[in-house]
Amino acid sequence: MTSDPIIVLHGLPLSGHTHRVELLLAMLDLPYRLIPAPDEVRQGPAFRRLNPLGQIPVLEDGGLVLADSNAILVYLAKRYAPGSPWLPEDPVAAAHVQRWLSIAAGELRYGPAAARIVALWSLDGDAIRAAGIAATLLAFMEAHLAGRRYLATDHPTIADLACYAYVAHAPEGGISLAPYPAVGEWLHRIEALPKFRAMPASPLPRAG
Repeated sequence: MTSDPIIVLHGLPLSGHTHRVELLLAMLDLPYRLIPAPDEVRQGPAFRRLNPLGQIPVLEDGGLVLADSNAILVYLAKRYAPGSPWLPEDPVAAAHVQRWLSIAAGELRYGPAAARIVALWSLDGDAIRAAGIAATLLAFMEAHLAGRRYLATDHPTIADLACYAYVAHAPEGGISLAPYPAVGEWLHRIEALPKFRAMPASPLPRAG
């Protein structure tokens, strides 16, 4: 008889923020339980006690409650894989990882991720602005990945996991990846990693 997993992840399968955490949990062979947290749950008092901002994902690990997907990636790498390539100790490599975590929270969130939200769920947002941010970001990634295999170092790190889902699912927001072959090759390299698991494609129709 096995005990229940210690780690609990509150999130949604179609959330790229949730998926990046699920990817690292899988890569580290950490058992966990995903508790769905749709909008009506996130507005309730029980969830707001976990994260007053009402955002997903939220991780519970024993007595620890931690919000923000990128912070969770750092915690999991430091707690369960200290000294591993997922979060390098070298100061330069660590700085490169942090740069891409910032891009994941900035240009990626307000570009491809925002375009996807507008297209799939008809939520308020500036689709034209999101498409423009996405184009700038993807052109930058294309140039950056020319001659490189991964974003931050010569091996996969949490930077790659943080950026994967919303780039891979950019076409759901009407953002074509066809002009960016190096980005496409990078996506394939992430998908070929042992224990990789894909984020489900959205079953919802696009708006428009």
